[in-house]
Amino acid sequence: MSTAAVANKRNKWMGGESPFDISYGKMMMWFFLMSDAFTFGAFLISYGTIRFSSPLWPDPNAVFRAFPGGFENAPLMFVSLMTFILILSSVTMVLAVHAGHCRDKKGVVKWMIWTILGGIAFLSCQAWEWIHLNHEGGWWGSFRDGADMSHLANFFAATVSPQDLATYGADAAHKFFNFFFTITGFHGFHVFSGVVFNIMILVFTMNGVFEKKGHYEWVEKCGLYWHFVDLVWVFVFTCFYLL
Repeated sequence: MSTAAVANKRNKWMGGESPFDISYGKMMMWFFLMSDAFTFGAFLISYGTIRFSSPLWPDPNAVFRAFPGGFENAPLMFVSLMTFILILSSVTMVLAVHAGHCRDKKGVVKWMIWTILGGIAFLSCQAWEWIHLNHEGGWWGSFRDGADMSHLANFFAATVSPQDLATYGADAAHKFFNFFFTITGFHGFHVFSGVVFNIMILVFTMNGVFEKKGHYEWVEKCGLYWHFVDLVWVFVFTCFYLL
């Protein structure tokens, strides 16, 4: 590296210019995502601690066995559909960011619309799942303080003995649903926020705001947030639906 290049790089560390050639807004987005990752991590570690210290726990194949249309024996099929939708929306977001780099306004609009539709579809699926679980007897605070226990056995494997179910079942289901609705609700709020941000970006793009700015960095920053939300879902999916 030449002496002039070294001096120029050293001068960047003196302030007034990013030494990493990254904008202030993008760096702040990374800081926010790191702090948010710690929050999700704390939630999931707490869940894992309770999950593996309990003598009995609901079986995901029994809890998440329903599918819209009256299908009651399709374990994990609906959440697989939800996951596919969210991953597909991540692909469309990548294409939107790429279109932004190419200064392709029509491409950004097209792929942002598909990303927004994917987010809305995921939220609709989550709403159906919540409503169905509530109908089945699962909700915050369920199976506690004399609550209706008629649905309790539906959330455990058929091999669980009646004695274990009577001893540990209510407490395990209570903890499971408290964690499930809190963590998936927190994630769902992030998806909802992402949809709102994406709609704002879409409106700005259609109004030519980024053409005037000369760059589409806002699309890239929203893309970082959206990919983070998708990545968190992988861990949520693993903890609640697979383990």
